[in-house]
Amino acid sequence: MTFKFNTLYRLGALGAAACMVTICALIALQVSFRLIDALLVLIGMRRLGLSITGVSEIASYLLVGATFLGLAYTFVHHAHIRVTLLISRLPSAIRAWFEVFCLLVALAISLLLGYGLVELARESRMFNDVSSGFLSIPLWIPQTVLATGVALLCLALAEALVTTLRIAIREPSRFREATATDDSDIH
Repeated sequence: MTFKFNTLYRLGALGAAACMVTICALIALQVSFRLIDALLVLIGMRRLGLSITGVSEIASYLLVGATFLGLAYTFVHHAHIRVTLLISRLPSAIRAWFEVFCLLVALAISLLLGYGLVELARESRMFNDVSSGFLSIPLWIPQTVLATGVALLCLALAEALVTTLRIAIREPSRFREATATDDSDIH
């Protein structure tokens, strides 16, 4: 299956990767600071006391960002967990319509989630909500990242739905599994 907005999904994946790399860098830096302090104490010197305030809070926001920004990319590369034991045994025409149904349900749920996240971010910005940790991070920032990831997923689901619906209507016998390795003839 060919996705026209693949560049957007790749940007989401790059954002997710940047979040993961930042988490690794922050944790490595924090561990390095603790190792330096331990070595200084070991040789009889005083600790420097270096640390990054709120690392766990920042890392948790980055982890959620990585998860949500990677949703669309993961979907278009067929890496989401799917249970195809039952539908793989169905005839192509029925399987195509079953896939349309599943995509409709997934899109509806994703749209509801996206709407809720946009409203949550809007309210957080309106009421100036901040996180309750060491750092006062405005909550609309991570919530906007969540909404962006879900919006990308909605776009990918809509693209897959249109393509699958086209195949289900025009030539249902051509329908193959979304996880097939060669999807070049399904456009």
